[in-house]
Amino acid sequence: MTQSKIDPRILRTRKLIMDSFIELSAKKEFKDITVKDISTEAMINRATFYYHFEDIYDLLEKVLSEVLLINLNGNLEQKELNEESIVSIFIAITNFQKSLSNRCHRGYEDTIARIIREQLEITFYKMLLKQNATEEDEALKLTAVILSWGIYGASVEWRRNEKKVPPEEFIQSAIPYIMSGFE
Repeated sequence: MTQSKIDPRILRTRKLIMDSFIELSAKKEFKDITVKDISTEAMINRATFYYHFEDIYDLLEKVLSEVLLINLNGNLEQKELNEESIVSIFIAITNFQKSLSNRCHRGYEDTIARIIREQLEITFYKMLLKQNATEEDEALKLTAVILSWGIYGASVEWRRNEKKVPPEEFIQSAIPYIMSGFE
């Protein structure tokens, strides 16, 4: 049984819609962006938009998830859970949050927080699985959940402290305690 490939035209249209949304979000508040605005910017009709996304909230979630996943994957060439990867992940999360605050997505903190934690959980789980292929799957999943909430919580604390120190310096003090559980 062969896996069917997605038509490249569908992928291009989806990317065009997402890129148009990102362009608009740099100019307008999320609450002020309409499907009509996105359709006009992307030069598509509304039916095409609804073929790819349920609504504007679905689009927001998909855009944020993909942007964050690209940020996380781009910073993890070695894909091993160690000091360097934790610092890289933390920097990617804080950069992502900074870029969002510049776009003023107020009122969507819960959605953004959930997306960040979900993507971190996926990333940590893959890293843990690679290093501990013989371990119990449920234990690795739980560890990934704990790490994702912890790193997200640290990023919130970093923002709360008004970013007085660079993110890599902020997380560095906790690294020995985080890593002692893995060694």
